[in-house]
Formats: sequence, structure tokens, C-alpha cells
Amino acid sequence: MPSARHHLLDLIAGPNPYGQPAAEIAALQLEAARELFAERKEQITVLRRRAEETGVTEIARRDDIVPLLFAHTVYKSYPQSFIEQGQWSRMLAWLQTLSVRKVTDTDVSGVTDADAWIARLEAAGHHILATSGTTGKCSFLPHAPADFERKLRHWSVTLGWPKVRAAQDRTYFSLGPSVGPNSAIEAANISAGLWAKPEDRHFLTDEPLRISDISAAASLRARMVEGTALPDEIAAFEAVGRAKGERMAEATRAMAETILAHRHEPIVLAGLWAQHMTIIDVAKAMGVPDGDFHPDSFISAGGGIKGVVLPPDYKERVARFYGNVRRGGFYGMTELAQNMPRCEAGHYHPAPGLIVLVLDQAGERLLTPDDAADGVLTGRAGFLDLAFEGRWGGLISGDRIEMDLKPCPCGRLGTTILDTIRRYAQPGEADHIGCAGTIDAYVRGALAA
Repeated sequence: MPSARHHLLDLIAGPNPYGQPAAEIAALQLEAARELFAERKEQITVLRRRAEETGVTEIARRDDIVPLLFAHTVYKSYPQSFIEQGQWSRMLAWLQTLSVRKVTDTDVSGVTDADAWIARLEAAGHHILATSGTTGKCSFLPHAPADFERKLRHWSVTLGWPKVRAAQDRTYFSLGPSVGPNSAIEAANISAGLWAKPEDRHFLTDEPLRISDISAAASLRARMVEGTALPDEIAAFEAVGRAKGERMAEATRAMAETILAHRHEPIVLAGLWAQHMTIIDVAKAMGVPDGDFHPDSFISAGGGIKGVVLPPDYKERVARFYGNVRRGGFYGMTELAQNMPRCEAGHYHPAPGLIVLVLDQAGERLLTPDDAADGVLTGRAGFLDLAFEGRWGGLISGDRIEMDLKPCPCGRLGTTILDTIRRYAQPGEADHIGCAGTIDAYVRGALAA
């Protein structure tokens, strides 16, 4: 018999992955969390220290998971000086505090920047995903080879769910780069592999996303705030940014023409809201009317509105332009392997292998059905993703969610998340998560040990 954890993860490949009874899944999830914690606390330094400090020796109740969740900031808790001064062995020591597998024996001789460091880890069998987040400082998330395989299996089911199963029979467009150690790029390449006809995939650019450029930009912004950045540095940084912005704008307009040329066949298109608005502008200039896309096309839109001025009805305009196509929708984040697809009723459905916890705003207390209003729990999203082999999958997010404990209007069983998700903190604001500073301190303590 498989363990509770593997049984839950395997349900995604079954006939009814998003239709399991909530009480039955909850009982299996608790057992799976117990199994996973017992294994991971012996492997991950920070998790073991957190468990010792909080007195959690085993997971007997869902409440026991809460103090073991990592704030999303923990994956960027290294001192920035490690990167700025090229201390790559110390970066390995930091990464080891969060990793299941041994990474400190990776050869980093001759490494010159963060991209080379990631590439050296990749060559040693350690997959790293990076993201800049809202601060510009990069997060680095360790993965084992099995993590990618689980993502691939999960996405093969959820892409197009609930009406369409992805097959390699369409023209695929991604309005993003094709190369880089970033979760969005990884997702786009997975999607292309599952959806696209052979040799019929299109990315906005093959210009690699360079993590070292993001780190350098973050360092410069910090020095600009401190008043120590030199005028020539700032001018060069702004010039590079303008040039790249112009290249990407031109690439978006060129891709828009290609997309429109394929609009009468089923396509898959994923992009940011602002990019979809550019496609609309190009279409209007070409005389293309609203609703002129093949109804079996699959269109996904989201994000990309920070610092961009869009009309207040941009979502409605995008919907009107594409017309009666199939619309993709997921709730997920870099730190999770399992995204949550949106059903016909507009609710997000967590997979059986993803434990969703609704917490108070500080992230310290698990809310219960008694806290619900009209069957809906409102609070901070916490997760224990059971899929990971390379790291601990416990996470406190920065998101405010509403979990519907009632049956979904789509008719499927299980709790769902309403499409009302927002961040607790707006750009430029600090998000106060109760355990964030404590866990970051564990990381620093482990580095000093």
C-alpha cells in the first residue's frame, strides 16, 4: 500500500481528482503531513530548529502544521553581501539550511555571478528556481529531479481543466521569455510541451532572463535609497531598462500580428494583462473585430499591472476582444508545485496533495469553521505542498483568501477558494507575518553554527 502522501499525490492522475469528499481527504492529508514532517525534520536544518523551538514533535492536528510553515521571505534570507562579494560557497551553506539533498559539495570554483552559480548547481543535479518578487532581491528555491516530474504530471491534468485535456495539437504562444531559472518560464515551457504541435511554439523572446541582472538592479535600488549610488550608475541602469523595454514592446507588437494571423484556428495564448491590451491595440489598427477568435482557443491572462496604467475596465475589454473562447485560470505561486485550476463557477480547486490552511492575518492561528461567515473562511493563505522532495513544502503566503466550505456550484466535492484573492500588503508596504523574523533568524543561526 502506498503512503497517505503518495496516495493523495497519485489522485491527480485518477478519474476524479477534484471531486473527492472533503472529510475523507482531510483525514488523509493529516496522516500525510505527519509522515512528511517526520522525514523532513531530520533532513532540513531550519525545519528541525523550528520544530525544537516550538515544541512540535509530531503533527497530530492540523494546528500543529501552522508553526512549521515558512514565510515566503525565507528563500531570500541570505545576506545580499554573499552575492555582491561573490561568496558562492557561503551561498551554498545558506541553501543547505533549506534543502533536503546535499548541495554544499557543488564545485563553485570560477563562478562569477548568480547565473553561473545556478548553472553549476544544475550541472550537479540540483535544480534551482529563482524569482525576484516585489523587492528585487531574488528567492532561490531548491528542487529535486522528482519535483519537476510531479509538476509535469500535475500540469498535464490541470491545463485546460475542466473541459479540455492538453494535447500536442495547437499553436502555442507565450508572451514571456523562453530561457531562465524562473518558475513562470518553467511553467511556460511545460505548457508548451503539453499543448504545442511539434516546432509550433512561440515565445516573446529567447533572450535569457538573467538572475544576476535582477540582483544587480536590486543592489543599485538599495544604494539609490541610501543615497550612495553614483549618477553614472543610475543613468546606465535607466538606459539599459529603456532599451530592453523598447525591445520587448516591439517584440510584443510583432507577436500580436502572428497571433492574429492564427486567430481562426485553436490556439493557446498566455500573457499579462498589459500585453493583451497591446494585442487589442494592434488588432484595432488592423481592423480585426472583437470576438473573432476560434471558440476552442485557450486564453490565459493575469498579472503585469504593477507600474502600468490600464483603463479601469481592462479585464472586460480583454474578455470582449477574445469572445467566446476557453479561458484559463489558476491560483498558484512560485513556492508551490501544484497550482489550483478554476472551474466553470469561477472557484479555485486545490488538488488532494495540496493542504490549504486559512490563518489569521498574522499567520499564527488556524481558523476553524466556527470562524466562517456564511460558510466562508477569510484569512491568510498557508499551504503544505506534499509534492516536494527537494525542500519543505510548508508556506505562509502574503495572500488574503476566502475559502468556501460549502459545495462548489460546479457540483464537485471539496472546499474551494473564491476568486477574490488579494495581497495583504500593497507594493512598497511591509507585510507583517508573525513567524517571518523568527524563521529568518534560524537561517542566520544555522549559517553561524
